[in-house]
Amino acid sequence: MIVFLHGVPETCALWDKVRSRLDGESVALALPGFGCARPDGFGATKDDYVAWVVGQIEQLDGPVDLVGHDWGAGITFRVATAYGQCLRSWVADVANVAHPDYVWHDFARIWQTPGKGEQFFADQMVAPLDARAGIFEMGGVSHEDAAALAEAADETMASCILDLYRSALPNPYHDWKDAFGPTAAPGLVIHPSEDPFGDEEKSRQVAEMLGARQTTLEGAGHWWPLQAPDAAAELIAGFHRSVD
Repeated sequence: MIVFLHGVPETCALWDKVRSRLDGESVALALPGFGCARPDGFGATKDDYVAWVVGQIEQLDGPVDLVGHDWGAGITFRVATAYGQCLRSWVADVANVAHPDYVWHDFARIWQTPGKGEQFFADQMVAPLDARAGIFEMGGVSHEDAAALAEAADETMASCILDLYRSALPNPYHDWKDAFGPTAAPGLVIHPSEDPFGDEEKSRQVAEMLGARQTTLEGAGHWWPLQAPDAAAELIAGFHRSVD
């Protein structure tokens, strides 16, 4: 079973194109608050999301191949290092986020600042859809897919994003370093060559730290599951065949 995890600000629909190109059973989990309800009392911290994902995985039959993008990748790194018994394999991008020296990008620093983060999303909620979609189109996403991403954002998602990012200061490694080392399940780090949020050298170092392979997805940006679903599906399927 392939389990897909989306990132921020996204929903599980991010993986529809890739999943349609893969054989076998798969599921794209909708992280609480992202295109779905935020359960009462759910803190939306990075550890809350990890615990939720582990709980979902434990309910599945058979070995799990976990695939994560963006914050879904961050969760994947934690699951693979601290709960590796749950997995047969794992795949993730933006491994630089898990580097000891990682510094958050500009958007994250706004979201992590009380007041500024709330104002950012208040402004977003009243902006025209085309304007909100623009950031995704600048990243190489088609107009249709960009509009779908922008339209999915709501106040529930915004509140979860703020809580998630504020739980990850100064960076994810700071709290999760205790388990960072070679993973029991084989892993693959993907570096999209055009990802402005990526760092190839730091990603390589994290891959080495985790005993994982690394590959570059040429010509693709941050939202590679939407931009290059054929290449993405081929890469994921090839890796899974190699660990059979």
